[in-house]
Amino acid sequence: MSNLSIQPLSPLDGRYRAAVSDLGFHLSEAGLNRARIEVEIEWLIHLANRDLLHTSTPIDEAQIKQLRDIVLNFSDDDVAALAETEATTKHDVKAVEYFIRGKLSQLGRDDLLELTHFACTSEDINNLSYAITVRDAVGQVWLPRVEKLLAKLRELSAEYADAAMLSHTHGQPATPSTMGKELAVFVHRLERQVKRIKNSEFLGKFSGATGTFSAHVVAAPDVDWVKESEDFVTGLGLTWNPLTTQIESHDWQAELYSTVAIFNGILHNLCTDIWSYISMGYFKQIPVPGATGSSTMPHKINPIRFENAESNLELSSAILNSLASTLITSRLQRDLTDSSSQRNIGLGFGHSLLAIDNVTRGLNEISLSREVLGADLSDNWEILGEAIQTVIRAEVAAGRSSISDPYALLKELTRGKRLSGEDVLAFVNELEIGDEAKARLLTLRPHTYVGLAETLAKRIQN
Repeated sequence: MSNLSIQPLSPLDGRYRAAVSDLGFHLSEAGLNRARIEVEIEWLIHLANRDLLHTSTPIDEAQIKQLRDIVLNFSDDDVAALAETEATTKHDVKAVEYFIRGKLSQLGRDDLLELTHFACTSEDINNLSYAITVRDAVGQVWLPRVEKLLAKLRELSAEYADAAMLSHTHGQPATPSTMGKELAVFVHRLERQVKRIKNSEFLGKFSGATGTFSAHVVAAPDVDWVKESEDFVTGLGLTWNPLTTQIESHDWQAELYSTVAIFNGILHNLCTDIWSYISMGYFKQIPVPGATGSSTMPHKINPIRFENAESNLELSSAILNSLASTLITSRLQRDLTDSSSQRNIGLGFGHSLLAIDNVTRGLNEISLSREVLGADLSDNWEILGEAIQTVIRAEVAAGRSSISDPYALLKELTRGKRLSGEDVLAFVNELEIGDEAKARLLTLRPHTYVGLAETLAKRIQN
């Protein structure tokens, strides 16, 4: 029998823990319980200090601070205490309620015990807690890493804005672009999704067992419970959802996770393109001191950052898309499919965060080979066929040429062929077109046939 201790089942809690541990503060079971305690305490303060039940048991500022410090100082010992209580209650939210009752007794406030978890169903606490933890994980951990990645991409796009390169539509030589413009495309795509994520609503409900305020009304019919619910939810920095069943409908979660999955897909596309550019020699990888590329081939520097990212982005999207699909459905007024599903939110964001970290590091470990870009362009003069036939068509349209079917003419010259500069220039010299148009074509080179690519690359810098 091995003496090995119990090990983490997920690599996010083992091999890759350092890269994603900040998410654990929010999206772990402990993070969820801390948020539950926060919601329960804030509801207790709300009830007592608005005297909604005419109990005349206000909480002064000193004790409010003591109560809120329970959340701020939430510790491993508290996690253990909750686990011990839950072992008896077999109910996580009930364990939180008993935990807070114990704290109230320690503060000498047994008069507040029955205000704890008053008129709440577990989902009132849970939905708000998930909204808080996901909001904070996205805003405080995931988005800052994304911004760091985007800053690096903008930097490279600006640096390479003028770096002419052969394009490869369908994997074949095509009209040139610049590396900066190609990277700018990804910045633009990613930023659109980031904007959507930043504009996400984090909804919450607080309306009892079936979303009807039934227990609230029967206990205190004189209170405007709809207003109190809205005030409480918005006071937590969330968006109030007035119409729900027992659960908040989770539509906002489906929207958010779907958008993050789209972000993941775009970043995955960047990884496959960078990987391809590395294999083509467009990017050189900068050796990392002490690193090994292959266990048997010492010359190799493998593009592991981008390969690792691809895998983690796929895993993240699989989890997040599954959550988005599952969470929008609940049988009748409530079932528990969401309970198990939502415990995997951290995994979805964790794999995404790990990928973002790898891509950012990978982008810092490559340099552009302008020599390779130039050589590739010089070997593919036939790509100017598009430019030549387009100029001829413009000349024909303006009455300065009588060449028929310019496209067919250039197709005959270039299709499936490798032309030299001399071949192309000789062809242009024989064209019956205006002198100004001919002069433009005679000065055109593959590396200058980039249109407005440099200008487009710089758009994302504004």
